Amino acid sequence: MTFPVLENKVAIVTGAAMGMGEATARLFAEAGAKVVVADFNEEKGQAVVDDLLSSGAEALFVKVDISQGDQVEAMVASTVECFGRLDVAVNNAALTPDNAPVSEFDEDYWDRLLAVDLKGTALSMKYELRQLIAQGGGGSIINISSVSGFRPQPNNVAYVAAKHGVVGMTKVAALENGAHNIRINSVAPGAIDTPMLRGALEETGQTEEEFAPMLSLLGRFGQAREIAQASLWLASDLSSYVTGTTIHVDAGYTSR
Repeated sequence: MTFPVLENKVAIVTGAAMGMGEATARLFAEAGAKVVVADFNEEKGQAVVDDLLSSGAEALFVKVDISQGDQVEAMVASTVECFGRLDVAVNNAALTPDNAPVSEFDEDYWDRLLAVDLKGTALSMKYELRQLIAQGGGGSIINISSVSGFRPQPNNVAYVAAKHGVVGMTKVAALENGAHNIRINSVAPGAIDTPMLRGALEETGQTEEEFAPMLSLLGRFGQAREIAQASLWLASDLSSYVTGTTIHVDAGYTSR
């Protein structure tokens, strides 16, 4: 059961066409929010919106490449044009981690990943904050980091660098915007059962039963909805005295 803790709130969720972003958009709609599904994948993103609309929720799809500032600005403008304001944003969009040692990393993929995962998160905050400050009344921004922002793994230097950066940017934004009653936090997921993780299992030939105990004290992968629940708490007034921090949803992975 989901309580209407976001009733009449307007929320943007980036990367909401699938995985954790989709789960977050759906959970926010259940909690009463008017949801903007923002993603580069128009077909899958619109399908999520159509499903939300059919269930009685208020939702809008916006196609966006968050590495492009003009598109991010337009995303926020479209949100306000449709729903009149912005209250919450979950900056979740990210690329698949790279897969090479530092001595062999691909420069083109480094540039693209950092442009989306790091710069794109910064651009999203930039234009979300402008709207929240202009309209007054506070708000909540949640940036999706990763356990890789705290406990790095080999062979994904670009992703690790980006997710460390997301944690740092979250703290800076929280410091700058507390006076506006705008709270900025991050969520650091561990091993979550998403298409990205399933693809990694296929590449390595491992099963969940073999791999999960290495990443989880609970011996299983997390579900996308479990990440969405952390974001929902941070988005709601239930976390009204929480800013500048990271919630680890990783089954204890970073505790050992």
